[in-house]
Amino acid sequence: MRNIVVLDAPSNLGLRPPAPGTVPGCYKLAGALREQRIVQRLRALEGGVVVPPRYDRGDWREGDGVFNAGALAAYTRKLADRIERHVRAGDFPVVLGGDCSIQLGASLALRRIGRYGLAAVDASPDFRHPGNSDRIGAAGGEEVALATGRGQDDLTDLEGLRPYLRDEDVRLFGIRDVFEEDRAELAALKIPVVTVGDIREWGADALATATAQAFEIPDVDGFWVHLDADVLDPSVMPAVDSPDPDGLLPDELVALLRPLLASAHCVGLNVTVYDPDLDPEGTAGALLADVVVAALVGD
Repeated sequence: MRNIVVLDAPSNLGLRPPAPGTVPGCYKLAGALREQRIVQRLRALEGGVVVPPRYDRGDWREGDGVFNAGALAAYTRKLADRIERHVRAGDFPVVLGGDCSIQLGASLALRRIGRYGLAAVDASPDFRHPGNSDRIGAAGGEEVALATGRGQDDLTDLEGLRPYLRDEDVRLFGIRDVFEEDRAELAALKIPVVTVGDIREWGADALATATAQAFEIPDVDGFWVHLDADVLDPSVMPAVDSPDPDGLLPDELVALLRPLLASAHCVGLNVTVYDPDLDPEGTAGALLADVVVAALVGD
């Protein structure tokens, strides 16, 4: 049995400020889930913290590309070093973010090792790139595009390893039906997209099991699971930067995650975007911790 190792990646570098002069509060996610005793409940080992650079967009303006790009590139390498070490040792890293840009650290780490896939469980595709948008800036909404090689070289080609993920090795779950244009582009690229409606029609367990089995081909060394808290419905998870309606309910999310995380080919998990600043009573954080624990160890 693999050791679960909890590693904090409290970076908010990939999100826009919630208001002028403020910074996104998702860097507090790891601390909030630790308050819910997630390490003990997962019976996990302590992986420590990968400290991010300071959030500072400087004189960035729309049209300048991804903000915090230099800091993001440095942090991606630093986080990748830690994740790579655990994966090579046979551990199962659970990385507590942070915003979705921390996924670049996992993608780079796994690209160094071999060819890996991604199962992203997220309300949005995070596939904004210069080919489909003139509003590039927040890497937390662009990390899947960046990881598949779309965007500026200083983020997409670290260590000469572009792309970190192949299009055909990406699966997206929980996407809201409102992202019609994105879905058309992804379909043309043969990137499977499973909406909330699809999950309810076909069954979370069946879809996740089929996905885990699809990653068992000899050419792929394994896959990583990326969980964005905004995949949950705002009625239970309002504490995110973009709470889109008609999301998954907790039991549906657990049913989706369990077969993915139980696969011997799954090598790790990110948890992102929950913002404790938007959750003064801590109820959404407690629920997120419950979901992760139930999906990983069943308690």
